[in-house]
Amino acid sequence: MKKEEREILLKNRLLEMKNYENALYQQGLLLIGGVDEVGRGPLAGPVVTACVVLPGDFDVLGVDDSKKLSEKKREELFDKIKEKAIAYSIGMADNNVIDDINILEATKKAMEEAVLETDKKLKDRGEKGLEHVLIDALKLKNIHIPQTGIIKGDASSVSIAAASILAKVTRDRMMVEYAAKYSHYAFEKNKGYGTKDHYAGIEKAGICEIHRRTFLKKILL
Repeated sequence: MKKEEREILLKNRLLEMKNYENALYQQGLLLIGGVDEVGRGPLAGPVVTACVVLPGDFDVLGVDDSKKLSEKKREELFDKIKEKAIAYSIGMADNNVIDDINILEATKKAMEEAVLETDKKLKDRGEKGLEHVLIDALKLKNIHIPQTGIIKGDASSVSIAAASILAKVTRDRMMVEYAAKYSHYAFEKNKGYGTKDHYAGIEKAGICEIHRRTFLKKILL
């Protein structure tokens, strides 16, 4: 595929990904937060969320569900999204919170943190705060801002996709840092997911401080 053809495809994809946002813009809403999470499945580390408010003229090509992108592409888009975003925030719930309240509730808690912090940033700048929130699949009962839960939102909303990239890159970088401290588990490769190397590390060294004990009940018996 020629470079020009690829660019046309990416531009069309971006237009498609803006459908939810454009429908809200037509209602006069401008400050729309896209929210997503990364890290619900791993055996170790936090669940990380992001809330991102993009401008209506956002034009960065290639933004999509973070799972569809290479690590190199995610890193490249990470900086571009932060540069172009009107506001963004990261939320997080560590393994202890996950063990205490379960992964779904921990995910919602981390999402709420990201949304509220983004809303605060906007208001601190003299703006009215978030007017609507687009969330990948979930509904946040503790957030009193109009919201829309979208199934597979990270593949159909540019704001949610941008949030998925910020959350993914943030979490991956954290897991690489943890790998230096907890060297038995190959966190730099598996990012905490249950790979063969990860299980081999647990068998050799036991679990570490960032493991989710509720995800390892069979091993800990």
